[in-house]
Amino acid sequence: MQEKIIILDFGSQTTQLIGRRVRELNTYCEILPYNKFPYGDESVIGVILSGSPFSVYDSKAFNVNLDCIRGKLPILGICYGAQYISYTSGGKVEPAESREYGRANLSHVDARDKLLRDIKPGSQVWMSHGDTITEIPPHFHTIASTDSVVNAAFASDEEPIWGVQFHPEAYHSIDGLTLLKNFVVTICGSHQDWSAESFIDSTVKQLKEQIGDDKVVLGLSGGVDSSVAAVLLNKAIGKQLTCIFVDHGLLRKNEFQNVLKDYECLGLNVVGVDASSKFYSELAGVTDPEQKRKIIGKGFVDVFDEEARKIKNVKWLAQGTIYPDCIESLSITGTTIKSHHNVGGLPEKMNLKLCEPLRLLFKDEVRDVGRKLGIPDHLISRHPFPGPGLAVRILGDITPEKVSILQEADDIFISNLRESGLYNNVWQAGVILLPIRSVGVMGDERTYEQAVALRAVTSTDAMSADWAHLPYELLAKVSNEIINKVKGVNRVCYDISSKPPATIEWE
Repeated sequence: MQEKIIILDFGSQTTQLIGRRVRELNTYCEILPYNKFPYGDESVIGVILSGSPFSVYDSKAFNVNLDCIRGKLPILGICYGAQYISYTSGGKVEPAESREYGRANLSHVDARDKLLRDIKPGSQVWMSHGDTITEIPPHFHTIASTDSVVNAAFASDEEPIWGVQFHPEAYHSIDGLTLLKNFVVTICGSHQDWSAESFIDSTVKQLKEQIGDDKVVLGLSGGVDSSVAAVLLNKAIGKQLTCIFVDHGLLRKNEFQNVLKDYECLGLNVVGVDASSKFYSELAGVTDPEQKRKIIGKGFVDVFDEEARKIKNVKWLAQGTIYPDCIESLSITGTTIKSHHNVGGLPEKMNLKLCEPLRLLFKDEVRDVGRKLGIPDHLISRHPFPGPGLAVRILGDITPEKVSILQEADDIFISNLRESGLYNNVWQAGVILLPIRSVGVMGDERTYEQAVALRAVTSTDAMSADWAHLPYELLAKVSNEIINKVKGVNRVCYDISSKPPATIEWE
């Protein structure tokens, strides 16, 4: 039985980062809605309560009865989670005089407490809350403070319960991972036995039991996620799997041919389908990014449905869906940042059951699994590429001419990143075709042509990202080549926005 930490999600934007940090401790965890605790699951060794956009005294606040957990499992409340524990245990939570956001330093640390072992006064933490705990409950005591937050961390005198008003999952909290390790390993007793190898073993076994003798169809994109999902399924069920690689006409330059060639070495049963004319026709005149994604999602369903009917007894649709896909598409607060074509709705339309073997993995974990499966590094190290392809990198309507321009510009950018040795230092890179024209001069002639933006970011999990500080010399070389070689472009910009507040893709 795989031991696990349960993270109850109260709607925080950093809930998944908590999960990612717990995974770094080689400990399996699951993120569940705040009101979906798996009572009776004996594999649970501890519980973490996330932050939330609400105040604990808000009429819309998420409430959960912790009586069935308290005293039986260790509990760590983070930000809202800490305030909720305090508020429901008899403490006071009130609006802070000023919103406490950003870096702070612990001025007092109770080193005797197990949660704060090896954390010293002065340690930097990350605050992000508008309320503060002004009075801790009876039978609780303060274990850490900052200059402005008296009850920065507290513990129960009687139960294994802790709360912190800062965010240990944030990378700005210098000793955050130490604190989480103290909770997960020292307090909860994790054996730290969850790894890429254990994931492969358990998932292959699960897939065999789940699928049996049924046939499965999987949509390959050429990216890391679908490739790893395909090889993992192939390991479990072999020739019962048929992979379909659809060219929607919005792939990178020569990608359709190159990807089919790449898959030859993996022993996969792959069918290539050129459906570019269908997608161009259905996208004609569409400018809204959400509408683009929905059209492409439906287009994939139609193509898969048609291909699946050619294969007898197909019962399952497999996808390379990973955690960030689900996180950004489905929010406990009801807010959709952007939809993904490979999340939700497909099985109902196609009358197929859904199989998503990577759904609980972050991108870097997917890569680790891929390496253990023996997938060549040039496939594993590929940058993420959006499912809707260049459709979300062309701002405005889609035409074959615009796609061609963007493919050429993108190829120049990616090729230069590879040649400079910087490709693997960048999490994701691409070119965006802007919906504007710009005045320029080429030779003795005035031009009025397209502008493009280069986008390159560094990240560990795509939940947050910083713009890549590429050398000026490289940017100058890329700009010069694009303007000289790509007909129709006379201006190149570089996007220096981080996530948040911006997203990685422009649409």
